[in-house]
Amino acid sequence: MEEYKAKSKLSESLTSTVWLAKHRLTGEEAVMKCFHLSKLNSNLRSCIDNELHFLSSVHHPNIIRLLQVFQDGELLIMVLEYCDGGTLSSYIQCHGRVEEHIARRFMKQIGAGLEIIHDNHIIHRDLKPENILLTGSGDESVLKIADFSLSRKLLPGKYLETVCGSPFYMAPEVLQFQRYNEKADMWSVGAILFELLQGYPPFRGMNNVQVLRKIKSSTSLPFSQLILQELHPDCIDVCSRLLCINPVTRLSFDEFYQHKFLRL
Repeated sequence: MEEYKAKSKLSESLTSTVWLAKHRLTGEEAVMKCFHLSKLNSNLRSCIDNELHFLSSVHHPNIIRLLQVFQDGELLIMVLEYCDGGTLSSYIQCHGRVEEHIARRFMKQIGAGLEIIHDNHIIHRDLKPENILLTGSGDESVLKIADFSLSRKLLPGKYLETVCGSPFYMAPEVLQFQRYNEKADMWSVGAILFELLQGYPPFRGMNNVQVLRKIKSSTSLPFSQLILQELHPDCIDVCSRLLCINPVTRLSFDEFYQHKFLRL
């Protein structure tokens, strides 16, 4: 921990504190997540262990980088790379909906990160704009998938049942307490793509029940007519096939990553 000096507090909860820090020798900025081990229940400790296990095994430009891990008495400290562009959520709030070519570039980067996740048989379970970070700006901006605390190993042919995630980005099978697989992440990718193009998530409500009702009552993608007529047919196709209620017919990761929309 002596290598990094805390500069300012970014956030605080009952179990952790997040600091913006600087490396004492290089001056490089980083993020320190400090967990109070005595305040963690077994489930939260398992979440942290899962995140550490995955991040310590990968090094990819579109996945947040774990720089170091320390334990100092009752504190477990994760040092992560600092992303100066904030979250994709704040980017959308600031810029509004983006042009299709920008959405495509962002989707290619998310796909590149997901390829590593997919190859490691990991399901993220909380893909959303708040958990995608940016570095740089303009055409040089790079997206990085972050927050793997809810991620789990999931071998082919297996399923999970725990309901978790954020309602606006949760697949309908998760909202309905049904078993699910990696296709749940693909629904989230579709919701993110829609939000990039429209400026807000496709299905919204005050709670899980309202969100699910919106999904079930929708007969087509809820794009505004003005935006819809501007989109390339391949863009509409990939979005609608990601936001397919039936996970069996929903695009798999490979089908998404090889889709013509990403090759335009």
